[in-house]
Amino acid sequence: MLKLNHVREGLARAALALAFASVPAAALAGAVFVSGHDADFHASEGPNALGAQDVINRALDFTRQGNSAPILVIQSDLSNLSLGDHTDSVQGLIAAGWTASSAPGGKHYVIVNAADFATVDLSLYSSLFVPSDHGGTLTGNDLQALDNRSADILAYVNGGGGLLAFAEDGFHQPASSGPQPALFGFLPFLVTSAPHGEFETGNTLTPFGMSLGLTNADINANFSHNIFTSTGGMQVVDVDAGGEFLSLATLQQITTIGVVPEPATIALLGIGLAGLGLGRRRATN
Repeated sequence: MLKLNHVREGLARAALALAFASVPAAALAGAVFVSGHDADFHASEGPNALGAQDVINRALDFTRQGNSAPILVIQSDLSNLSLGDHTDSVQGLIAAGWTASSAPGGKHYVIVNAADFATVDLSLYSSLFVPSDHGGTLTGNDLQALDNRSADILAYVNGGGGLLAFAEDGFHQPASSGPQPALFGFLPFLVTSAPHGEFETGNTLTPFGMSLGLTNADINANFSHNIFTSTGGMQVVDVDAGGEFLSLATLQQITTIGVVPEPATIALLGIGLAGLGLGRRRATN
């Protein structure tokens, strides 16, 4: 029994040490906003164009966090348009007041194709802009290029970069070869996304979503194409009429398995585990 007590105490102490070791010291945190809305389509096509434009701008305000560098848009071609129910995502950006320019300041965007995305320096940009695949121009090749740089994207976000990604339900031109890329595979913990097309009525913002400057009018009267069945530790921005998660966002560090809890939360967890171990020791002595 004495040996078992020592093992429990050792495990508790190890858990505590691991908890504190996991706390990033004064780490930067980027901003991520993911959504089942295809606002890049509806910003130029309606029916609620003004609402979609506001979703784009509020989401980019959040992901840029005051960084004045241009955003980076991944778009190789317009081949999705041949499928119907798609439009040029860049036209949605333009309708929302964005212009093509690599200059800092203002609402500027730079377009890069899938091939060039493999080597582009992400640090030059305030936020990545990932178009929707159903409604917008994200193709399988674009998605594969993003998924291939998942580790780089996580490092970029954790270093202070931003990421905005709209709806992905698989309705896009396929990748040119090999297995088809995972939806939201560039953020591996979001494999919990699920295709779910619906007319937007009865959608509601959470208090967090309202804090971003969005209104319930912005997130209704268009269409959405996926939901998220878990949050990965991100905050819920809005839900549909059935309470399913439509948009998620976070300002915290992220890993391949989700959001890193705030330091205070991790510390409390470690202390709790340590207390549990010591309490068991006392109870069995």
